[in-house]
Amino acid sequence: MSNPNTLNVAIIGCGGIATGKHLPALSKQSKAVLVAFCDLVESRAHEAADKYGAEGAKVYTDYNELLKDGSIDVVHVCTPNDSHAAITIASLEAGKHVLCEKPMAKTTEEARSMIEAAERTGKKLSIAYQNRFRDDSQHLKDMCEKGELGDLYFGKAIALRRRAVPTWGVFLDEEKQGGGPLIDIGTHALDLTLWLMDNYKPKSVMGSTFHKLGSRENAANAFGPWDPEQFKVEDSAFGFIKMENGATIVLESSWALNVRNFGEAQTLLCGTEGGADMADGLHINGEDRSRLIETKVDFGSGGVAFYDGGSENAEDREARQWLEAILEDKEPVVKPEQALVVTQILEAIYESAKTGKAVYFD
Repeated sequence: MSNPNTLNVAIIGCGGIATGKHLPALSKQSKAVLVAFCDLVESRAHEAADKYGAEGAKVYTDYNELLKDGSIDVVHVCTPNDSHAAITIASLEAGKHVLCEKPMAKTTEEARSMIEAAERTGKKLSIAYQNRFRDDSQHLKDMCEKGELGDLYFGKAIALRRRAVPTWGVFLDEEKQGGGPLIDIGTHALDLTLWLMDNYKPKSVMGSTFHKLGSRENAANAFGPWDPEQFKVEDSAFGFIKMENGATIVLESSWALNVRNFGEAQTLLCGTEGGADMADGLHINGEDRSRLIETKVDFGSGGVAFYDGGSENAEDREARQWLEAILEDKEPVVKPEQALVVTQILEAIYESAKTGKAVYFD
């Protein structure tokens, strides 16, 4: 680390998630210096470097060449899912801290190998589940930690789109992505629910996946009609998850589903002392003096009450706390062991859907 107060950051993969989230957030952080950009399409890397790079920022098409630069402290992996593990492990072994985009990996085996590499190298690894950093998520986490909802025994992880199939990039490619809406947006809702419940011990999973609408020509879609020939993944997926302590989680995910009420990266929680849901804002329900009560939490524009520092969006907060975890040698908010459990459950839902049987964890 050339400067003890800043970190030299490299971006591997300069597509939509890098330019839409990581780079705008990092560019606001005084602790980050964006020094290297890598993409298989060289022009994309150049565009990102021109817009966000520090003076003299380097451009690469081969991440192995980028990793030879000893001045780089941190790597953000923003590539398709099938390359997350390989690039993350190579980056850790090159002495870099790594923030990898969600999901952690295509398979549990790959995710475990990423954790082993982090332990072996002593470098920090985190996964980019930015929905934990939203105002409503942070507020609800504080309530859960203080026991205000009591014993949390039922949760619903919601990632439903009526018709919003991503038709660009490799989203419809099962080989590169590992799946469709379940692994793409269901992963966010599941991470949020497990984190809020603070429960990472699944016992069994039953799952169903459907490819009912993806074969249609000229279907209504927010991003324009998809190509049925390229639509190789599910269009909706559902899971029923039982935890070791008896708690139950239902996971609902879709890119295309004939549903009226939809929403992404939402959770519904039920505890012995109260409940919460994120439909149309954060609502808390319970009882007081033998009467049912419901409260909608108003965040206004100034951030959450217990966050001292003004308004900050989820992506900026994620970037700031990740950099602080490295500079101050703290555990990142998203621990890789937690992200591993998300991947285990997603993999089990896909396996159960194929076999028609429950998947049990040791």
